[in-house]
Amino acid sequence: MDYQVILIENNRLMLERLSSVIRATAGFNLIARYQQAGDALGQWAMFKPNIILLDIDVTGNLGLIPEFASAFPEAALLCVSSHWDAKDAAQIVKAGAKGYLVKPFTGEEFLEAVQTFGKSGMALGSEVLAFFSPKGKSGKTTLIANLAMSLANKSGEAVGIIDADLQFGDMAVFFNLEPKSTIMEATRDIKFLSPITLNSYFVEVPEAENIHVLCGTKKPEYAEMVDVASFEDMVRMAQSLFRYVLIDLPPGFNPISLAASELSTTTYVMAMVGGGYEVLHMKRALGIFEAWPDYRSRVKTIFTRVSPCTDEERRILEQELGYPVSAILPNEYLLVSAAANNGRMAVDIQPDTPLSQNINRLSEDIMGRRRTRWGAQP
Repeated sequence: MDYQVILIENNRLMLERLSSVIRATAGFNLIARYQQAGDALGQWAMFKPNIILLDIDVTGNLGLIPEFASAFPEAALLCVSSHWDAKDAAQIVKAGAKGYLVKPFTGEEFLEAVQTFGKSGMALGSEVLAFFSPKGKSGKTTLIANLAMSLANKSGEAVGIIDADLQFGDMAVFFNLEPKSTIMEATRDIKFLSPITLNSYFVEVPEAENIHVLCGTKKPEYAEMVDVASFEDMVRMAQSLFRYVLIDLPPGFNPISLAASELSTTTYVMAMVGGGYEVLHMKRALGIFEAWPDYRSRVKTIFTRVSPCTDEERRILEQELGYPVSAILPNEYLLVSAAANNGRMAVDIQPDTPLSQNINRLSEDIMGRRRTRWGAQP
């Protein structure tokens, strides 16, 4: 069935341009177009659209979204603007719109926007989960990859992974991916992107449904080309695409890891048990976040390669740390390696192992927190 489209665009030249795009896109019929939003509302009884494009560059049109949602309950309302704005994105979803397009757009971008946002709409209340370790070899990548699989399987919703370990990120290797674009290109282009065009920079994981990865830079020296402000804009835009955004951060603190932590719903501080200094390193890392008024609820700790991996061992770690331990993971190196070599995850091929069970518990804990941080946008 073809889509029946109403277009509302104040600028006459842009109205003609977008009209031509819609008419040239297979499966779409432009049944009416207006320069004034009020005119469209006045004629609602004459048409039965299933797609409405509303120009929100016009002052006052944002406030009309509830009226359009009420007048056209069967239609997907997509807002159109000359630029992306995270605050507007949050506001339009809360008001009843399904999605957000940056104009001018191509027919391919229009079709993808309808397919992406037309039914479920943009993600609202997206969880941003940042994973940080004071030192390397903490098992972050292993946890993130398997946790993403668990979240996607259990929730049925879209999960995005951002590899922000800019110099030595290996998420692409872990998933056997060959990205055409990386975080360097995404942050470089972000001012010209919308959620739909940003989505093309993420790579879909072949062996997993609903998991997309924005891979790290192809060369270590490219890390210097990732601007912090652009990175922040990119994360905010990714929140419109994915219900869960998992960010893999480099060891140690740098401007990118601090920015990701500030944007996060939850920051996980991780350490691998082995040499005896992990608890000390964890304490020092937690001290960085103490300035946050809500740090005890937003900052959580995870220890990996814990043996024996028992509740008693967790309590011992908590006593030494003086802080709650959210999860402990056993050493399952052979299982993880065998799965990754086949482009699959341990939680998928052996869901009954202690590693998989503990990751699934963490996934369920995350899914139980339905908090929204749209209000944290500057």
